[in-house]
Amino acid sequence: MLFVLGVVLFALGIAVSIALHEAGHMWTAQKLGMKVRRYYIGFGPRVFSFRRGETEYGLKAIPAGGFCDIAGMTALDELEPDEHDRAMYKQKTWKRLVVMSGGIAMNFLLGIVLIYGLAVTGGLPNTDNRAVVGALDCAAPTQAGPPDYKPAECSGTGPAQQAGIEVGDVIVAVDGTPVETFRDLVTETQALTGTAEFTVERGDETLTFPVAIQQVQRWVYESTAPEAEPVSREVGAIGVGGEPTVLEYTPLSAVPATFEFTGFLAVRTAEALVSLPSKVADLWTAVTGGERSIDTPVSVVGASVIGGQFAERGIWESFVLLLAQLNFFLGAFNLLPLLPLDGGHMAVAIYERIRNWFRNLRGLPVGAPVDYMKLLPLTYVAVVIGGAFMVLTLTADIVNPIQLF
Repeated sequence: MLFVLGVVLFALGIAVSIALHEAGHMWTAQKLGMKVRRYYIGFGPRVFSFRRGETEYGLKAIPAGGFCDIAGMTALDELEPDEHDRAMYKQKTWKRLVVMSGGIAMNFLLGIVLIYGLAVTGGLPNTDNRAVVGALDCAAPTQAGPPDYKPAECSGTGPAQQAGIEVGDVIVAVDGTPVETFRDLVTETQALTGTAEFTVERGDETLTFPVAIQQVQRWVYESTAPEAEPVSREVGAIGVGGEPTVLEYTPLSAVPATFEFTGFLAVRTAEALVSLPSKVADLWTAVTGGERSIDTPVSVVGASVIGGQFAERGIWESFVLLLAQLNFFLGAFNLLPLLPLDGGHMAVAIYERIRNWFRNLRGLPVGAPVDYMKLLPLTYVAVVIGGAFMVLTLTADIVNPIQLF
């Protein structure tokens, strides 16, 4: 039941994101004096509509998108007598850019609002994956088994603290082996016995400490297979804990944290866009019966299913974070200078402005609007490639969906 609720809620969240994207175009166009003929959510047969002022608002049967019909978006549009002076393609460049970026801005704004709400209510993931020492304690001699795997009580100082390692140190190497994350640190330490050298960064200094490894009982995974179960083994430990995986904030401290985390997601989003073409082979493998990697692209259906998986297990923080990430991706994707994306129309407006500037320098009049008919072949190519990619992604989500748990 919770799974179905999560799927529905996430799909609704996507619909709201698309509605706000199109509303961003509509509101900016209306404020700048352009005529918005229609604002619809969805595609296909019309469910209902109403008119307010000069704009028709409505809902269509297939909730998989939406559109905002602005008069004269290109010179190819047929205009009514009252629309000629208000046609979008005749407006100043800055106005056209504001309108076309209005939808993108709404996606980014919604993503930021979701992250801020998450920061205030449940905290944000700690994005520092380095092996930072967050706590020093004794090394518990044993660990209880399932289901809680709680370490036994112990007292005194642990090997790391005795050796001189301090909270805040960043461990960068274990016995000469570089480590990048806290998980790497644990893995390397568990394989050791005797005394080993731990290299740490403390401020601007790089220090090395000989640490006497303590042998303890722990439940560990000896295989990375999804069906693998932990087993009890004797391993090495030094009594260090990592920083919290989730950082909590007050409403005030959440403001800078929100923008810092947004910057982190911006980098991840850019990396995802760059790697998108390389994921075609992975999607094809998933469709033809191979293993589906969790980092492959997902469609609206796939994202909703993942949202349902989070809801089923009560991981609502990840649910909200996924929706925020989706909005950042939608905004960034629409920035691509390809028609029919918003970025393509923005590129045309910028080209016309630069061209006219050079014409003015030569004493020539303003040139005619860009002929979109000449751009149709490129537009068709983008539409066909994009459509094929969407179909491939949707097929993978149906026949071989991502399973996080």
